[in-house]
Amino acid sequence: MTHAPATPPPHDPATAGAPPTPPATPQKPQQPTDATSGAARRLRTTGRRLTRPALATFAGLLLYTAFPPIGWWPLAPVAVAVLTLTVRGRRLRTSYGLGLLFSLGFLLPLLRFVSFVGADGWIVLSTAEAAILAAIAPATTLAWRLPAAPLWTGAAWVAQEALRGRAPFGGFPWGRLAFSQPDSPYTGLAALGGAPLVTFAVATTAALLATTAIHLHTQTPAWSRRRPPHPTPSHPTPPHGARRPTLALTATAATAGALTLAGLAVPLPTAAQHGTLQVAAIQGDVPEAGGYHALGRAMQVTTNHVQGTENLAAAVRAGTTPQPDLVLWPENSSDLDPLTDPDAATALTHAATVARAPLLVGAVLDGPGDRHVRNAGLIWTTDGPTGDMYVKRHPVPFAEYLPGRALLEKLITRFADEMPNDFLAGTGHGALPVAGTTIGDVICFEVAYDGLVRDNVNRGAELLVIQTNNASFGRKGESEQQLAMSRLRAVEHGRATVQVSTSGQSAIIAPTAPSCPRQACTNRAY
Repeated sequence: MTHAPATPPPHDPATAGAPPTPPATPQKPQQPTDATSGAARRLRTTGRRLTRPALATFAGLLLYTAFPPIGWWPLAPVAVAVLTLTVRGRRLRTSYGLGLLFSLGFLLPLLRFVSFVGADGWIVLSTAEAAILAAIAPATTLAWRLPAAPLWTGAAWVAQEALRGRAPFGGFPWGRLAFSQPDSPYTGLAALGGAPLVTFAVATTAALLATTAIHLHTQTPAWSRRRPPHPTPSHPTPPHGARRPTLALTATAATAGALTLAGLAVPLPTAAQHGTLQVAAIQGDVPEAGGYHALGRAMQVTTNHVQGTENLAAAVRAGTTPQPDLVLWPENSSDLDPLTDPDAATALTHAATVARAPLLVGAVLDGPGDRHVRNAGLIWTTDGPTGDMYVKRHPVPFAEYLPGRALLEKLITRFADEMPNDFLAGTGHGALPVAGTTIGDVICFEVAYDGLVRDNVNRGAELLVIQTNNASFGRKGESEQQLAMSRLRAVEHGRATVQVSTSGQSAIIAPTAPSCPRQACTNRAY
C-alpha cells in the first residue's frame, strides 16, 4: 500500500525567507477618560436626585386636574398614590420637602382665582396653605411604618384637612380631596360620613394602589411564568411563600376596587322632607368678568336682579314658568344697605311685589362701628324686611377683613383703598323661616365648612341655600369648585340645594342627582 506525497504549499517569492507573521491582536476598546466617566456619574446622580422632586410636583399637578373646572376625578387617588410612593421610606425632613413641592404643584393652579387681589396675594396664600398641606407627606411616611398602612394614610389625610380647615385665622378648607368627587362612585359615601369619609375613601384607595404597585415591582417574574412539572436548574422549585405576593396583589387590588365602588351601594334619599316648594333663583350678572370693579357702580347689580325678577314675573304671567313660593337672590345682590338706603329698600320691595313671593336677598349692611360692614342674607317681603337675617359667620381673611390691619396697611399700601372696611363675623345661625318652611342659608365659601352647613340642618333646615358672589374671581375655576362643594352637601344632608350666584354658575341640585341632569340641576355660566 503506497501513500501519495502531500502537496506542498505554493511558493511565494515575496515572503520567501521572511519570518512567520504573528496572529493579529484584538484591539481593546478605548477607555473613557476620568473626566468623561466622572461627568457621566454626576449626571446619573443628579438625575436620581431630581426624580423624586419631579414626581412630587407631578403628583400635585395631577391632583389639580381632578378638581373643577377640569374635573377628572379618577386622578385624585392616582395623584395621592404617586405621592405615597414618592415619600415612602424617606427621612421625615426630606419627605416634608417633597410634600411642599407636591402642595405647590397642586395649590398654585387651584387658587389662581385669588390673583384678582394681585399676584403677591395669590402666591402668599398658596405658599402658606402649601406649608400646612405639606405635612401630609411626613405623615404618610410615618403611616407606612405601621401595620395597616393604607388605613393610617387615609386617616392622615382626614386629620390634615381638619387642621387646614381650622388654622390659621379659622382655616381655609379649599381643595379637600372630597371636593374633587361631586359626581363619582365615591359621592354616595357623603351620605354616611360627610366630606371626611369621602376623603378617607379616596386617600385609602390611593394607598392601596401604591401597595399594588409595590407588589408588582417586588414580585419575582420567574414564579409567574409557567414552569415544567419537574424542577430544573433553570426553573428551580420556588421557595416557601414565594407565591404570596401574587395573593397579596390580588387582594389589595380587589379591596381598592371595592372601596372605589362602595358609594354606589349607599341608598340616597328620594322623598321631599315635607311637601314641595317652588323656588326661583335669580342670577343678575355683573358688568365685568373679574376684579375689584366687577360689580360696577352702586345699585347696578341690584338693578340687574330687579330686572331678572321682573322677567321671572313676566314668564309667570305668560304661563311658561310656575309661580314661585320663594325667590332667591345671591350674595351682595343689594350692594347698598337696604336697611338704611331708601332707594335700595324701594327696589327690593318692588321686586317682592312683582314676584308675589318673599325674597332672600344678599346685602352688605353698614356697621356697627366705623369701617365695619356685615355680609348678610335678609328675608324681604312686600312689607319690607321681616327681621329674619343671617350674617356670615366666617368672613374670609385677607379678602373680607384684614388680620393685623394697622401693620398690613403699612406694608401693602393698596389695602387702604382696595379693602377699606372689615366684615364683622355674625353670631347667629342660618336656619331662617320663610314660605312655610325653614331654609339653611350659608354664604359663599362657608359651604366648605362641615360644621356651618350641618348646624343649619340640625336646626331644621329643609332646603340648603348657598348665596355667593363669584364676580371678582373671573373665569379661573372658583365658581366651578364651589358648585362641586354644593353638590356634595346635597348628598351629604339629603337636602335639595340651591347655589345662587351674581355671576358664574348657579344651580338647583337634587340630593339624588348631584351630577346635575337637566331635570335636576340647572347651571348658568358667565
